[in-house]
Amino acid sequence: MKNKSRFLAAPYAVWMLIFTIVPLGIVAFYAFTDAGGSFTLENITSIGSYFPIFLRSIWYSIAAALICLLIGYPVAYYIAQCKPTTQRFLYMLIMLPMCMSFLLRTLAWVALLDDTGIINSLVTHFGLKPLPLTRNPFAVISGMVYNYLPYMIMPLYTVLMKLDRRLIEASQDLGCRPSQTFFRVILPLSVPGIVSGVTMVFVPAVSTFYISQKLGSTSTIMIGDIIESQYKTAYNPNLGAALSLVLMALIFICVGIMNRFTSSDEEEGMMTL
Repeated sequence: MKNKSRFLAAPYAVWMLIFTIVPLGIVAFYAFTDAGGSFTLENITSIGSYFPIFLRSIWYSIAAALICLLIGYPVAYYIAQCKPTTQRFLYMLIMLPMCMSFLLRTLAWVALLDDTGIINSLVTHFGLKPLPLTRNPFAVISGMVYNYLPYMIMPLYTVLMKLDRRLIEASQDLGCRPSQTFFRVILPLSVPGIVSGVTMVFVPAVSTFYISQKLGSTSTIMIGDIIESQYKTAYNPNLGAALSLVLMALIFICVGIMNRFTSSDEEEGMMTL
């Protein structure tokens, strides 16, 4: 039986080896070599000059994840309370934007927020000055929220839909107010969905580059833009690989911290039930 399980897992192991381990090995090789293929630490040591951009990318991504959580949790909770037919319909509406190209969704947001876009056209129609909706952190973060909000709603909805309703009924029978039931029963039990949603938003947001290019400016440049420029304009794949390697390490650290703290909070919440 054990050998059969290993045999069934072999295709996945081969897939991971070819499309994950080998590419990471190539990235690591370029990160620690120069243009001639000789070993060097220059690429790693030069990353310090990009530290503020790393911090900006992390800050924008955390802000986007928190906003997605504030918007997505009530939406997921509402969908989970609906009838099964309504749930499927609303879930389809959440999934529908993801069927479109990521580039088209971002360009649609540009058309909405641009100086000559839909919002500013309405503003100027009433004789007011155009609003500065693009080329600032607000535009970049709002673009992330717009593109990655479904990644927050889906895991939250999955967890909330599977909650044991008997626990909610028991808290109500014991005299808990709706707010107490939410904070002492529903919220602690939905922590796994919160962790999954925050992770699914944070990881693609911290490495994004197209959103910041279309909605931001030189003051809102993110680390994904720097990595892209090393391969397209600066022609320095070794530095680009080093930046990618450090970014991957930072993502693992941030996700590990989030999982550690949320696991502790979940245990404490369960002990209070």
